Amino acid sequence: MKYCALVDSVDSGSIAEEIGIQKGDIICQINGTDIKDYLDYKFLSSDTEIVLTVKKTDGEIIEFEIENDYIEDLGINFKNMLFDSPKSCANRCVFCFIDQLPKGMRKSLYFKDDDSRLSFLYGNYVTFTNMKEEDIKRLIRYRISPVNISVHTTNLDLREKMLHNKNARNVLQYSRMLKENNINMNMQIVLCKDINDGAELDKSFADMAEFVPELVSVSVVPVGITAHREGLYPLKPFEPEDCKKVIRQIESWQEKFKEQFGTRLVYASDEFYLIAGEPIPDASEYEDFPQIENGVGMLASFKEELLEALKCGTRQGKTLKTVVATGELVYPFIKEMVEKIAEKYPIDVTVVPIKNEFFGGKVSVSGLICGRDLINQLKDIKMERLLFTRSMLKADEDLFLDDITLSDLEKSLDVKAVPVENDGLAFLMAVLNARNEENI
Repeated sequence: MKYCALVDSVDSGSIAEEIGIQKGDIICQINGTDIKDYLDYKFLSSDTEIVLTVKKTDGEIIEFEIENDYIEDLGINFKNMLFDSPKSCANRCVFCFIDQLPKGMRKSLYFKDDDSRLSFLYGNYVTFTNMKEEDIKRLIRYRISPVNISVHTTNLDLREKMLHNKNARNVLQYSRMLKENNINMNMQIVLCKDINDGAELDKSFADMAEFVPELVSVSVVPVGITAHREGLYPLKPFEPEDCKKVIRQIESWQEKFKEQFGTRLVYASDEFYLIAGEPIPDASEYEDFPQIENGVGMLASFKEELLEALKCGTRQGKTLKTVVATGELVYPFIKEMVEKIAEKYPIDVTVVPIKNEFFGGKVSVSGLICGRDLINQLKDIKMERLLFTRSMLKADEDLFLDDITLSDLEKSLDVKAVPVENDGLAFLMAVLNARNEENI
């Protein structure tokens, strides 16, 4: 068997439960076709007549003939969405963050994925460099939308140089194929000082206009620079004045695109505003937050949610001495939000900025704070509760990037540690120690 579509669970009352599919079974084929990922499964199972070939836990192979007149979801859930191996990245990008990781971390963190399927399933950004034309046609055939693309620059000579891959030149060709077939796209630019900024950024924006309206949004994020860049390309960090110039440049293009297309289209990530020391734009300026998961408009959304929640009456729980641990970059913003809460509720909350000693360099965002930095910098602070953003933890496990567990943190600091979602309402409920805090 070439692929392993292992069933993790079956929905109650579903077709799968009715025919006897169980956890541990393996879906081998649908209508005689191997399925190598969840995209195959969804496309092939969306038919009125299905032949499902299943390998049961005892090794028996059974074919189920299913009549699905209403094209209902079969109700099969998989732990992994890729039934083969994810495609690793063949690029050697000058800005690659993984190349800057310190040694000794868990192996999975060093794997570079560049898999178009993960773009749709998990919102990952892909470069197209390991894709062939038939791969793009598959996305089109399956109507995969949106596709998230790491473009970085539309100057193809420069893109090849930045990615160190001759296949970097296919990005515009493949994007045109998606546009011609009405596949929506989000694009990303990791901005590197004196490389793809300035006039090159203007060129990229101008060229990207070709892909509207299928191009829904473009995010611009500053390159991350750690202290572990020995032997790597000498990148320069963005200083406050640099960030102000980028913001003004993007604002100028937003005005042009708003007039031409009715959308701002391009957005600076929150980091640019924080580094520049400028106010975060109002939530309305991010339209429908097309790239909030990429750190674009996250703080504006957070503030709007919190202020709306403050207008409502919330029953406060027991007041406990609480510390909110956050990254240095977002510290002033979080401190301001806590002060907003304190205007209405009697709270005992201290916001503490955590310096990222683990990664070093210019890394100051909250999501990259590791367990040992929390322990080392909070060990002398008296508190009854510790709040921190859930983005510091692995998505499916209470584990920090340095393999410190949530339990390790609590034992080391002798405190109840509460990971909080990146959501204004969730933050308010956590700060107030509200009764449904565990569900946020």
